[in-house]
Amino acid sequence: MTNVLVVEDDPAIGSELTDALSDYGYETALAADGETALDLALRATPDLVLLDLGLPDVDGVSLCRRLRSAMPYAVIVVLTARTQEFEVVVALEAGADDYLTKPFRLTELLARLRAHLRRQTVPADPRSSMSVGRVRLDLAARRAYVAGTEVMLRPKEFDLLSVLVRRAGEVVTREQLMEEVWDANWFGPTKTLDVHVFALRRKLTEEGEDPRRITTLRGRGYRYETDL
Repeated sequence: MTNVLVVEDDPAIGSELTDALSDYGYETALAADGETALDLALRATPDLVLLDLGLPDVDGVSLCRRLRSAMPYAVIVVLTARTQEFEVVVALEAGADDYLTKPFRLTELLARLRAHLRRQTVPADPRSSMSVGRVRLDLAARRAYVAGTEVMLRPKEFDLLSVLVRRAGEVVTREQLMEEVWDANWFGPTKTLDVHVFALRRKLTEEGEDPRRITTLRGRGYRYETDL
């Protein structure tokens, strides 16, 4: 059974979310503040965290960063009433995999959760590996290397890189990347993709890969270059 930690300080919203998720077969826990959330996360190791950014005791972005450090492979979906784009970007850079802006529909939330969890459980061919340039991917172990040095990627960063490398030399549209990595094409592209590409490019570059390897095609998508 999938374990979901709901971090929400509004009792009514928190109760509504946990009840609805339980009805759909999720095992849930509720934390009304940051310290409780961290304690539950360390003890229960949830598969997925729904994190409200507006908490009474800690900054939600800082908590997101701490949760990501403690649970590198959990899915973190931020729930926010904040509509400023830069605040969403900061949360994504802190480790969130996705976000929903309040108010949202329960059907949309459930669809996002199913999509994220489905992507986590898709088995890789244990014989599969891919290499382009200095980058090599071990798909079975979900590990990435630049010139033999492992690069620590978040789950969605690895998924994104694997799609780009698999289709190296081709233009991969924003819609295609959203569908293949987030399985959320029916919601349309979000800022999530741009932040993950930025983080992925930075991590590869820090380990010695050419920063031009991932080319941005404004208004269209991205291309993983084979010849530089």
